[in-house]
Amino acid sequence: MTTDEEAETFLDQDLSDLDLSQFKPLTWESAPKSARINMRLPEALMEALKSRAAQRGIPYQRLIREVLEREVKR
Repeated sequence: MTTDEEAETFLDQDLSDLDLSQFKPLTWESAPKSARINMRLPEALMEALKSRAAQRGIPYQRLIREVLEREVKR
């Protein structure tokens, strides 16, 4: 879900039979963010990140955190 409207539509249904096994716990979004990183990227890569994040309706920094966490978990 990327919009409030989608979330409201989802919550308007009967959720008593919802299979919660499909959900994955989020660790990166709830953990405090106290460490900083500063790096230079090619402009084309930065634009691609921003574009992909916009398609998903999230900030590009969140997309970068997701990618980093996914790679570290592998």
